[in-house]
Amino acid sequence: MAERRLRARVQGGWAGGPPGRPAASKAPVVSSLAPADARLAWMRKDQPHTQKQFVFEKPSEVERRVPEAGVIDKPGVYELSKGPTGISRIHLIPGFIDSEQADWMFEQLLQDIPWGQRTHIRQGKECVDQLFRSFQEVSFEEPRLTSWYGELPYTYSRITMQPNPNWHPLLTVLKERIEEFTGYTFNSLLCNLYRNEKDSVDWHSDDEPSLGKNPTIASLSFGATRTFEMRKKPSPEENGDYTYVERLKIPLDHGTLLMMEGATQADWQHRVPKEYHSRDARINLTFRIIYPESDGVWE
Repeated sequence: MAERRLRARVQGGWAGGPPGRPAASKAPVVSSLAPADARLAWMRKDQPHTQKQFVFEKPSEVERRVPEAGVIDKPGVYELSKGPTGISRIHLIPGFIDSEQADWMFEQLLQDIPWGQRTHIRQGKECVDQLFRSFQEVSFEEPRLTSWYGELPYTYSRITMQPNPNWHPLLTVLKERIEEFTGYTFNSLLCNLYRNEKDSVDWHSDDEPSLGKNPTIASLSFGATRTFEMRKKPSPEENGDYTYVERLKIPLDHGTLLMMEGATQADWQHRVPKEYHSRDARINLTFRIIYPESDGVWE
């Protein structure tokens, strides 16, 4: 009997209080392994939350992206940039020569201009021997044909074009028409013939001393459309790296006139790249103002 009463008391203890009476809340269990101060702090409900806050840290270097080339294919005056050298500006005039006239002029220029292929000389692979260091000079032919008109010589890329005052009558007519439209007076002309898609001209600026400061170039195109590309010269901090500079693409159609003015030659480069698709012949006439050396602009 005593054993039965003991078992009943044990079972009643596990069952909790009688029905209708709320059970007593249990005190939280605190590990005896935690320091006493930590246990007390955990038990004080007014203790502020001390969890470490997340702090955003800005990356030390911002990722730079190569900008996409812009496209200029509508007539108008475009201000490309503004800097210490001045404002760089171009003026695009599609249809300056109407298509019927342009067809006839193209055929005349293709047949009558004394086209020739110039040879460039540039420094090539470095040569080192026991006595001295030198650079081999490498010669290559320009990937286009050219012809020069003007009473003064013109030197570019170590090539000197000799004076040629005998202007073709059609070139004189075109020069006068451009002068009337632009208000400039030109005394020289470099003619370029791109025979097919493989002909090109590499990145450069028309900034030779004989052209003076901030020269104006009038470029008139006939024949197949080719893309005229421009890129801004990098700042001194870029150390000659053109990766992230601004770039432009300008399709030059049959009869289109492109004017480059202001600091365009000082702050930008341009080229006509090779193309992968078949292209017919294109003639480009670049009218310039050449100054004699005695004027001091070469200094």
